[in-house]
Amino acid sequence: METIRLYRTRKGHPALWEQGGGATNTGYSQIITNEDGTPKRPVYIRSRGSLSQGEHALFIVNIGDIIIKTDHHRKDFNIYVYKITSIREEEAELQLLHEYSEGEWDVDPPPNLLPAITAAKDKATCYHCREPHYYRQG
Repeated sequence: METIRLYRTRKGHPALWEQGGGATNTGYSQIITNEDGTPKRPVYIRSRGSLSQGEHALFIVNIGDIIIKTDHHRKDFNIYVYKITSIREEEAELQLLHEYSEGEWDVDPPPNLLPAITAAKDKATCYHCREPHYYRQG
């Protein structure tokens, strides 16, 4: 189990940011999805201030939601797929479901997560990324 720091919306809902972007040879990203891998609707999308490789879209999170963390060096990716198992005041507990390193998965992720994983890789390689990559509009 791993823990991650949560943010709170003005109404007190637990939330996380889609964040990240790429530099010349490195990059990282964090993508948040529903339990079934579908995109979530953000409560806020940043459009001003310092956006490059920063926090781009804020999502209210629930137990069961999926968090995909990706980093790379010269497109040699490390990908971690987590599930939120509990939410406390300022943190969420995460369970590692799938891990990709050295060119292979420990356990293949289900097909419904592949679009989100692709979006995480795209965001991690998006040079000085300034916008969210995986979200539901409207």
